[in-house]
Amino acid sequence: MTLSLPEPDQQLSDPSELLLGYLDYYRSAVSAKIVGLSDQELRASRVPSGWSPLELLKHLIHMEQRWLRWGFLGEQVSAPWGDRGPDDRWHVGPAETAAELLVALHTGGEHTRKVVSGTPLTAVAAAGGRFPEDGSARPTLGWILFHVLQEYARHVGHLDIVRELTDGLAGE
Repeated sequence: MTLSLPEPDQQLSDPSELLLGYLDYYRSAVSAKIVGLSDQELRASRVPSGWSPLELLKHLIHMEQRWLRWGFLGEQVSAPWGDRGPDDRWHVGPAETAAELLVALHTGGEHTRKVVSGTPLTAVAAAGGRFPEDGSARPTLGWILFHVLQEYARHVGHLDIVRELTDGLAGE
């Protein structure tokens, strides 16, 4: 399993570009861990908590949307918790495919890059989407990006374990 993107350059020092570079890197890592699994393997759970790789992929798509579009920009999104089923667990419908979810993952990443370009990391999230109108508890863009980055890193580690249990391929 090879990643299509390397880690960001070690000489990179601009915090925005460093965060965006690592987000791109982790999206690439997610893709590499999803590609090559059969539909059955993508929909089956290998862990006691019961999530499948496809459910985790869909979670990442909605997580990034919740934090950047609904959260930071304050946009109204049709289904901010669309990764959850009626039992509040991650859910993927039978017609949803890895290919379409991977496209959505990378499309969301392109949108994140557009949001961040030219916006200072100290900018505070808009009110009215995910965050209350009264202005309380609204994080900065820097905080949001770091939170999204740690979500990706943690879940890529989860996918490392699932891939190793499924077909023996290990992460770095």
